[in-house]
Amino acid sequence: MKVPLLDVNVQNLPLESELTAAFTSVLRSGQFIMGPECDALEKEIAAMVECKHGIGCSSGTDAILLALMALGIGPGDEVLVPTFTFFATAGCVARAGATPVFVDSCPVCFNIDVKKGAAKITPKTKAIIPVHLFGQSADMDAVMALAKEHSLFVIEDGAQAIGAKYKGKPVGSIGHFGTYSFFPSKNLGGFGDGGFLVSNDDALADRARLLRTHGSRPKYYHKFVGGNFRLDPLQAALLRVNLRRYDDYTKNRQANAAYYTEKLSALPGVVIAEPAHCKCASTQDARLAASESKLILPLPYAHNEHIWNQFTLRVPGEGKRDALKKHLTDNNIGTEIYYPVTMDQQECFQYTSDWARSDCDTAHRLAGEVLIIPIYPELSRGQQDAVIAQIASWLNA
Repeated sequence: MKVPLLDVNVQNLPLESELTAAFTSVLRSGQFIMGPECDALEKEIAAMVECKHGIGCSSGTDAILLALMALGIGPGDEVLVPTFTFFATAGCVARAGATPVFVDSCPVCFNIDVKKGAAKITPKTKAIIPVHLFGQSADMDAVMALAKEHSLFVIEDGAQAIGAKYKGKPVGSIGHFGTYSFFPSKNLGGFGDGGFLVSNDDALADRARLLRTHGSRPKYYHKFVGGNFRLDPLQAALLRVNLRRYDDYTKNRQANAAYYTEKLSALPGVVIAEPAHCKCASTQDARLAASESKLILPLPYAHNEHIWNQFTLRVPGEGKRDALKKHLTDNNIGTEIYYPVTMDQQECFQYTSDWARSDCDTAHRLAGEVLIIPIYPELSRGQQDAVIAQIASWLNA
């Protein structure tokens, strides 16, 4: 059986009539920049994530850049970022003229190791960007405590985690800004690029809205140098169709994750990451390595609502991850490696100091072990069974 990593058509084609009607409505309106569809989506997303302000953006990347600009972060400033994440997080810091300072990861939830981040704070540190990787929240109590202690801004990168929660609070609503992505592979995927910025701070949200449209208010009168970071109303209209089903999409992903966990954990050599707090995760990681486990399953912390943008396996042992990937690919199972190279190892960031790139050993190990398997909402039990059977075949080889 062929099982793709993601199949956007199986979600979108059943909604073709509604999506076509949304397109036709925008076409006939003649309103192709901003307008009522954008306004409506901004209100709906803001309400969903319990924020006062929602700002549609041209991409999740631009949402991060816009947040940095609104906070006045630029040359001479340093920003703590996880080293194990997608490029946009660190890339936006560099584009703003600031210096990304790379922080190691928790091996259980894959998110930023706040304790190691604290060791890298200097008088130049102005912000921290926790990424809620793969759909699970970072340790936001620790992040906010660190930010308060050192007067740092917090930008939550929730590109993969819109709708996820930390101790009952939606991610993105806890820091000064929250950002999301509507890239087609995300849980709330659009039909091209799109993103979103949220805040509960009136002044920051107002500044972000101003910067989103070249810093002009009124038109042609520019208070600041901003950018063109607007979300198209066509994307907003189409996203609103999918947004109405988002709770169901999330429940299906969570059910798929539970099924994988139940079936895979019964296989010999497979363990589940232990429910340790991030602060003691490195000790747990050593125990898992000593147990000679062949496969480590991801764990949702009890205080988090994980929305499973990805189901991320860890395959310990030199070359083992690549061997499993090849086996699954050869048997028509879609996989991907998120992420094979950490940010501190990227060629474009070698200009940063050794100190800014130091002490990231856990992240380096994760980059050599992680493998993503299909978990999209429409995945059938038969398809999941095919994935599980091929993993079992590899384990028993």
